[in-house]
Amino acid sequence: MMDIKFIRENEELMKKVTKNKKSKVNLTRLLDLDEKRRDLIAKSEGLKANLNKRSKTKPSPEEIKELKKMGDEIKAIAEELSLVEKEYNDLMLLVPNVYSDDTPVGNDETSNKEILKWGKLPKFNFEPKDHVSLGKDLNILDLEAGTKTAGYRGYYLKNEAVLLHFAILWHAINKMRAKGFELFLPPTLLREFTLLGSGHFPEGKDEIYQIGNPGRLADGSAQEQIFLGGTSEPALLSYFSDKTLKEEELPIKVCGFSQCYRSEIGSYGKDSKGIYRIHEFMKVEQVVLCKDNLEESNKYLEELRAIAEEMLQDLKLPYRVIQLCTGEMGTGKHKMYDIETYMPSQVSRNFYGETHSDSSLTDWQARRLNIKYKNKDGETRFAYTLNNTVIASPRILIAILENYQQEDGSVKIPEILQPYCGVKIIKKKE
Repeated sequence: MMDIKFIRENEELMKKVTKNKKSKVNLTRLLDLDEKRRDLIAKSEGLKANLNKRSKTKPSPEEIKELKKMGDEIKAIAEELSLVEKEYNDLMLLVPNVYSDDTPVGNDETSNKEILKWGKLPKFNFEPKDHVSLGKDLNILDLEAGTKTAGYRGYYLKNEAVLLHFAILWHAINKMRAKGFELFLPPTLLREFTLLGSGHFPEGKDEIYQIGNPGRLADGSAQEQIFLGGTSEPALLSYFSDKTLKEEELPIKVCGFSQCYRSEIGSYGKDSKGIYRIHEFMKVEQVVLCKDNLEESNKYLEELRAIAEEMLQDLKLPYRVIQLCTGEMGTGKHKMYDIETYMPSQVSRNFYGETHSDSSLTDWQARRLNIKYKNKDGETRFAYTLNNTVIASPRILIAILENYQQEDGSVKIPEILQPYCGVKIIKKKE
């Protein structure tokens, strides 16, 4: 959420931001509602002050009529204000964050900017297989049974794929602990405010699964709606909601491990083969809260990116870093990188698939969740927030299987993961 005072004072800038981020929010309507809201509040407060003043003396019958009229007017204003504030608040949730000066301006991925590439691409002296064929041949992935059991995009990981899956996640958790991040196993069942606070609602509501029967409270009344988290980011941020931290506590660095659920309703028909785009997976996420300072925020953005890159370098997987343009980066993002890992089967993506999203959001999320801190001068400020993937699986298994495949159909396990797995190679079962 943006500061309405900033929007008022920077109307032309916000119109440009809205256009370049392809936002549908009506800023003119928002500012009209803001003015009306302030007028109604001022009028109500004036009437209340007058009513309070005149109520201190014994009123005459004529004055009683006037006081009743004032009370009715205050009530009518309150009803009108309630309607105005409802529309105002709904629009405020849609206002995009200002993007950084170095963010490329553009509508789609063609305007994204490649920052760097790392690693040597594998050279095969045989016809390489995709992860679907490898998974089937090695009896470690069953998509047919997954679809039968779970429906579209369902899957089963089996045998060594299970070992590999948990080895990657455990390696990520160990890395984050060594880097001083506080570890969390957060809830995946989330109340609506958490997803509004993180910015996944209202625009991304179709992408989130909703529990059809959330249950009932002890008094028999229906429980509020509950949703399945698509990442641990909302839960990690909500841990600090409505808190006022001390400046010396910042930065706060947290790491969450969770099962994740995504409807992928906006991606129907895309990536229908394999495990690139699926409805449930596991992810290790990193989140930072810091002071409201752009220089400091940018420093942590690069730090989170470096950790993600280090994970891929540990696995010796080639990757590239992409800075996203305004039309691709999302409503709340100030600056954003995607890290794409080399996946030989991803021909439509020029052989790279997104595995990490690194974002800074300034105080856009903190305002929605009321996450504040008190600085050394005693001023209360909204914190800045950042997040990035550490690793998500099984998508990363695509890169491992396809990059580490051997001519005999086996797949080597990355050296760094071998101690976790207890095996060095995945061979075809006899």
